Amino acid sequence: MTTTIKQEPKRRRLIGTVVSMKMMKTVSVRVDRTVVHPKYGKRYAVSAKYLAHNESPDIQAGDKVVIEETRPLSALKRWRVVSKA
Repeated sequence: MTTTIKQEPKRRRLIGTVVSMKMMKTVSVRVDRTVVHPKYGKRYAVSAKYLAHNESPDIQAGDKVVIEETRPLSALKRWRVVSKA
């Protein structure tokens, strides 16, 4: 008899800053990263905003948080807040 262990898929995790908390159970998180220009080699900053599901009331604007990819929760929400960074 063989037993199969169902493995949870590896999900992407990002670290970002909470920008807005004006929605119920949703926060807007800005994730910054550094990119190197392919031709000139100059480094520059690029940022992206993600809407993340947040159940905990202790997260405020300006906090660093860890967000994790999840199933679609609404039309724009595909991330959830895991913890404070």
